[in-house]
Amino acid sequence: MNIVLNEVEVRVLGSLIEKDITTPDYYPLSLNALTNACNQKSNRDPVMELDEDAVRLGLRNLSEKRLAAYVNSSDSRVTKYEHRLQEVFNFTRPETAVICVLLLRGPQTPGELRGRTERMHRFEHLDDVQATLQKLMEHDPPLVKMLPRMPGTKEARYAHLLAGDVEGWEPPPESRVVISGLENERVLKLEEEVAELKREVAELKQKIEKLSH
Repeated sequence: MNIVLNEVEVRVLGSLIEKDITTPDYYPLSLNALTNACNQKSNRDPVMELDEDAVRLGLRNLSEKRLAAYVNSSDSRVTKYEHRLQEVFNFTRPETAVICVLLLRGPQTPGELRGRTERMHRFEHLDDVQATLQKLMEHDPPLVKMLPRMPGTKEARYAHLLAGDVEGWEPPPESRVVISGLENERVLKLEEEVAELKREVAELKQKIEKLSH
């Protein structure tokens, strides 16, 4: 199953996974709680400022990809939301923890992942992190990729591929990403137009190949 998420969907999915594991008593999440989780300043890179419309649209798109669902509880009038990562990928807890932190904080070294997954899963050794990354890289299709080592760095970084292929990594500028629901919808429309253009180019290539034969 080939899944490509945009940056809002990545943040929403990562936040749902994190809260499921670290604060199970308050999970599933209301739209307000999820928006706060997406925008929190700790354990997020970059820090984002999403409004509820953007988060709602992200949830709708994740639902269409079977990665999130609406939950109606008999003891609450508020609609809540949960991720469906396990149903789609059947991850182990170590794999879930690594994917979650990669979704929330971008490309990281095995050492960084070991420290930042502590609340979700305790890796005893760095080799355990490497083994988990290897399993995710061997998934069909691959879900993680080792990036080229940056000049002057000792360790390679790993990135998730749920938002498409990643060529490399550079330290991001310290800035906030502000996305409203309308802007998110505009981005989605542009992505759809690009996908349509790619399909048209592929069809033209096929026609040219047939003519050449």
